[in-house]
Amino acid sequence: MIDTIQLTIDGQGIKVPPGTIVAAAIAMAMPAAITRRSVGGALRGPVCGMGVCQECRVTIDGVAHQLSCQTPCAPGMDVRTALSEGAP
Repeated sequence: MIDTIQLTIDGQGIKVPPGTIVAAAIAMAMPAAITRRSVGGALRGPVCGMGVCQECRVTIDGVAHQLSCQTPCAPGMDVRTALSEGAP
């Protein structure tokens, strides 16, 4: 049984319990749960927590526009938010 999952968020390693969703891991790793920028450049973060608002989109393992509120953390996962260069 795995006690924790190690993943990377914007280059920072974090350990989370199994079953943790990416949006929760971002909230644990950062002072503000920022995930993306709007078309106008405003910083955005998770709002609904169920995938409807699309505000929680991040890049996961090189694939852009993934819903962090619907994606469980996996060992070795690389998550990039708007706070990292080249993020959505």
